[in-house]
Amino acid sequence: MPGGRLTQQERQQIALGLADGLSYAEIARRLDRPTSTITREVTRNGGFTGYRADLAHRATEHRAHRRGQAAPKGQAPPQPHGRDADAVREYEETFTTLLMGSGLPKMMARVLTSLYTSDDGTLTAAELVSRLQVSTASVSKAVSFLESQGLIRRERDDRRRERYVVDDDVWYQSMIATVRANARLAATARQGVHVLGSGTPAAVRLENIARFVDFVGEGITRAAEQAREILYDKGTPPDREAP
Repeated sequence: MPGGRLTQQERQQIALGLADGLSYAEIARRLDRPTSTITREVTRNGGFTGYRADLAHRATEHRAHRRGQAAPKGQAPPQPHGRDADAVREYEETFTTLLMGSGLPKMMARVLTSLYTSDDGTLTAAELVSRLQVSTASVSKAVSFLESQGLIRRERDDRRRERYVVDDDVWYQSMIATVRANARLAATARQGVHVLGSGTPAAVRLENIARFVDFVGEGITRAAEQAREILYDKGTPPDREAP
């Protein structure tokens, strides 16, 4: 399977594949590339409907030029546990792209990826600034957004430094927050039923929205509680599944 950067000809093939309605996996198979490479390429350059081969190629060359100017001389600092620095960087880009595809802005996705891929699951603002090579203001804005979404939390360490943390419970809390938001949507929809008149077409539509949201919310809550109980049982050894 070929490696390295995509060529301009490959990008043209990606654009043609998207125009033909092919999936990322099918385009990747035809180019003999990993599906993650195609997904990242398209997401980073306009998405499924906005991808343009020539613009994507120029943007990639521009990013490579900027990295070359900013890259420090010498080798990258060694990774813990003997990890391959290039492989880690590539994986972080892949994970960031995935989070961006789910709706997170780029800087928020980069911060969240850094926290997920740190062994302790916790970093200070200074560590994030150094790791991402961005301004303190950018980190602060990203952290505030992620905290508002329930994706991270803050705590103080023994040196009174503020640290940002992700842990096992964060996705449970995020899903429960989503359920609560949807519950407010259901309640508002039911208010419309009374305003528009029970039994009218508009009221029936709103009632169906409320019932659908209620049903899905109950399922998500039940699944999230079961997953937290089974997967994050503190008494279960980390290298074994809970029974």
